[in-house]
Amino acid sequence: MDNNEQDLIANIVAATVKQLVREQVIPSRKDNQKQSRNDPRSDARQGRQVYGLKGIQDLFHVSHKTAQKYKDGILKPAVRQNGRKIITDADYAMELFSKAGDKSKR
Repeated sequence: MDNNEQDLIANIVAATVKQLVREQVIPSRKDNQKQSRNDPRSDARQGRQVYGLKGIQDLFHVSHKTAQKYKDGILKPAVRQNGRKIITDADYAMELFSKAGDKSKR
């Protein structure tokens, strides 16, 4: 094989690999939208949010210590935390809090 044929094969392989990566590894925008509709955690990005323990305190009118307990307990699915940054989906948190109250009455 001469250099032209080798270059041609290399270009075809590179193009094929790029196409495979685009189609299989990197999901399309439509796929991302479908996933975000089905992902309960994505609702946290769309709903009303409160920030930090202070946000939980204000939402439920509780002390710092109680807000910490709620964050680590019943509100855990509604809370996203990265390092010291805490973001809580307020609507989902209220729903979880209500469900927890219903369970304790039984």
